[in-house]
Amino acid sequence: MTLHTTDKNVLGHIEHLVAEEKKLYGETNMTDDQRKRLAAINVELDRCWDLLRQRRALREFGRNPDDADVRSAGIVENYKG
Repeated sequence: MTLHTTDKNVLGHIEHLVAEEKKLYGETNMTDDQRKRLAAINVELDRCWDLLRQRRALREFGRNPDDADVRSAGIVENYKG
């Protein structure tokens, strides 16, 4: 993410990742590198959605959405709810 993150920036990044993901899913014979990239995209999407949820929750409770942090892949991927 950029130093000054906004919801619009995060959503733009999500749209870019989704477009790349769709392109990769459209491949008939994915290479190992493409499969690795797809896995990385999925993790990055999870991190982006997590950041967006944090920003929205902070805003909802009258706090500064810029206080939200991009969490590590380990935290986001192992969240149990």
